[in-house]
Amino acid sequence: MNVTSWRRPQLDRMLDALMPVIATLVALMIGAVMLVLMDASPVDAYKALYEGAFGTKNAVADTLIKATPLLLVGIGICISFRGGVVNIGGEGQMIVGGLAATWLALEFQDASPEVMIPACLIASFLAGAIWGGIAGVLKAYFNVNEILSTIMLNQIASLSMGYLVRQVLIDPRHKNSASPIPETQRLPREFDLPRIGDAIDKVYDFLGLSGEKVWSTTLLHNGVIIAAILAILVYILLWRTTIGYRIRAVGKNQRASRYAGIKVKRYVVLSLVLSGGFAGLAGGIQVLGVRHRMNAEGGAIAFTGNAGFNGIVAALFGKLHPLGTIPASILFGALLVGGNKLQRAVQVPSALITVLIGLVIVFVVGSDLWSRRRAQRRVGETVSEKRPAQADGTT
Repeated sequence: MNVTSWRRPQLDRMLDALMPVIATLVALMIGAVMLVLMDASPVDAYKALYEGAFGTKNAVADTLIKATPLLLVGIGICISFRGGVVNIGGEGQMIVGGLAATWLALEFQDASPEVMIPACLIASFLAGAIWGGIAGVLKAYFNVNEILSTIMLNQIASLSMGYLVRQVLIDPRHKNSASPIPETQRLPREFDLPRIGDAIDKVYDFLGLSGEKVWSTTLLHNGVIIAAILAILVYILLWRTTIGYRIRAVGKNQRASRYAGIKVKRYVVLSLVLSGGFAGLAGGIQVLGVRHRMNAEGGAIAFTGNAGFNGIVAALFGKLHPLGTIPASILFGALLVGGNKLQRAVQVPSALITVLIGLVIVFVVGSDLWSRRRAQRRVGETVSEKRPAQADGTT
């Protein structure tokens, strides 16, 4: 083996790892051209974007809060894609997860928060898991395309939220109003997710840095830590357990997996159950950590913030790896949060932010497809190189 043949795989792996970053830079360059055409300074615009996302502690907190549902949906997408199924139902799964947490919190308002907060989060996970499991059963046992079924389940969840919030769970103060606001009662404040800032400030006090107490004023909650820990656990599940190995095997080749004795249908369902569960948990954390009530006035997108779809892109950006999804989610959270300041700073239409995020999505997905084709071509070249050697009897 010569030096060139040894270095090429290393360079290929490095290039594949950098492709999402390169795709993002290309998208930002195109965005810069669009800013110039709109008589806006790209330097000022991207400076405002950075400052809006990371310039202050409040900005960092907002970015991490926005990234949390993206990360939870994204690690669920990692599971489903590795299992060979596509989960487009994150929006609906977030909604049912949020509804489950809201109902439980309102039904047991006098319960201990030490019990109810974990109970609400578990309920949101189970609700999302059931919603994803419906699509999984339809796919595994009735060969229903999971893309169609999850999209339809999104609509069912959205319409169900509208009905429940307007009729069953509506705030009693608005029930008899002439024009009732479609929202639930505010959840008990004891059930709010604890703030990380309080713990950070206690550390500052311990270190004698009381003058630096600023994190307690932010909205940063423990859901950020929960999401990061779960990303690590999902990595362990997929690459360090038998269940994870079987999920990935089914995703690679169902026929070979079936021949090896793996119950393919069971793991197809499990992939969508787990994926839906993490999206449902994202909905529960949104309720307990950010919104503290369900509101149907702006429709599904007002609650989910498109995290059910953006989480897919975050997972693809992270190369369908749970640990890679962490920085990817932070990046997209920064684009969403910093985009508001960019718009105000250079006075461009809000549609430009949507276009900028769309460009990132298109280039990231395109780079992933290009990387896969390069991988297939490398495999073909390796096979073709080995065949002449075998024909000559050499090794």
